[in-house]
Amino acid sequence: MRPVSSPLPLGLLSLVLAYTLPHADAAATPRQPGADRTIQMSRRNYLRNSDTDIGGWLKNNKLATEIKYGLGGSAGKRAVGSNQLTDLMYDSSYFGSLAVGTPPVAFNVILDTGSADLWIAASNEQTTTNSNSEAKGIALFSPQSSSTFHSLNQPFAIRYGSGAAEGTLGEDEVQFAGFGLNQTFAVVNQTSADLLTSPLSGLMGLGFSTIAASGATPFWQALATTSGALDQPLFAFQLTRFSNDTNAEKLEAGGTFTLGNTNSSLFQGNIDFQPIPSGAPGYWIQELTKLTVNGQSVTLPTGEDAWSAIDTGTTGVGLPQSILSAVFSNVQGSEQRSDGYYEYPCAANPVVEVTWGSSSVSWPISSADFMLQQISEETCVAAFFPVDNTGSSAPPMIWGDTFLKNVYSVYQYKPQQVGFAQLSNLAISQSSGDVPVPSATIGSVASVSATSGSNGGGSGTGSSNDVLSTSSIPSTLVLSSMIGGVLAVWSTL
Repeated sequence: MRPVSSPLPLGLLSLVLAYTLPHADAAATPRQPGADRTIQMSRRNYLRNSDTDIGGWLKNNKLATEIKYGLGGSAGKRAVGSNQLTDLMYDSSYFGSLAVGTPPVAFNVILDTGSADLWIAASNEQTTTNSNSEAKGIALFSPQSSSTFHSLNQPFAIRYGSGAAEGTLGEDEVQFAGFGLNQTFAVVNQTSADLLTSPLSGLMGLGFSTIAASGATPFWQALATTSGALDQPLFAFQLTRFSNDTNAEKLEAGGTFTLGNTNSSLFQGNIDFQPIPSGAPGYWIQELTKLTVNGQSVTLPTGEDAWSAIDTGTTGVGLPQSILSAVFSNVQGSEQRSDGYYEYPCAANPVVEVTWGSSSVSWPISSADFMLQQISEETCVAAFFPVDNTGSSAPPMIWGDTFLKNVYSVYQYKPQQVGFAQLSNLAISQSSGDVPVPSATIGSVASVSATSGSNGGGSGTGSSNDVLSTSSIPSTLVLSSMIGGVLAVWSTL
């Protein structure tokens, strides 16, 4: 998203603002010939609060998504890399870590396929808000401490429903998932009070450069367009589920992010690829061609009116009101709330299935993911909310982690397409609670010369250091899992 006009994932930030989220670190493993590089992720669970708190949380979650998309009137060698993810607050978000500068310092960031800028909070002696952030345990980037940092002296500003962030663009060595690049990113040194919450220090957009507010080529795209840098020009996510586990901790193993190839141990069968529609904006767009609720088909529009952003930085699912109403007309006992979300009997356990493009494959959404919050013994709130893209370039629908926890998702640069596959037993077992939360480790980084700077500039070589978290909690890949909720807030920063 473009800052100011179309900000970074605000949803995730809003949630982070409202609630303190724990995190985990992403470990970059040394690359060995023929071996995949994977990032393990940690997960954040759904908030379990009083009905009063939930109302405010739902409102902020929806607002964060609207701001992110500008909706509703809101302003080296061929290789494969991977990081383990951390699940934060019961599937609210998933995060990881990257390292910046020389010597490298690690920061926890949200991985967001719904935006395209890299943004990191920075220290500034004249900025009291960031000084406060530092006092709260938020790791801040210090340009003066990096011998390879170069300021571009270009202003950068992002506005959120919960506040604003401003700074300048710069270039420095960035290491992520076992790769190193000289990358253009936003150094944010002015923020509204409480805009950030430990242990998150920023966000990494995984969308296309055409929606980057900075004009810079995203890290993943710079590698995908560099000959020989990756085994394949793609990345993939596998996310865990803990929202339905009453014994889950605030930090759990969140899954795996893989860059440069897929991880065959995490899915079974074929990957069902569907092309990104011609003329689609710089999001990972898929056309929703079939939607059933409890076996009943929902009437859908076609073409651009059915375009959906596949967004790891959003917790839930955003739909036009007409489609949303049709969905819940098939859920007996459901009723729309004043904040746009729907309440329904928890015992209903709705069965939702979706089909993308020209595929004949239907992907089911677990009833555990359909539910966003349980607000009483018998009443639940669904993870679906209304969005209106009138007057914006954003797609009319947004499908976040509510859907993505149910599949292995693949995002390919050439040809530009998105693929889904059935999770393997190994992937499913990672939601058992028996997998330890990832911790930061030191490994080798493949040096890659690639154009990743703003306006075509900023090529460079990465150092040999690995991502290392400065927090007491390991930093891993973070992904939002609630589109209008906690996760969405972070990814909509």
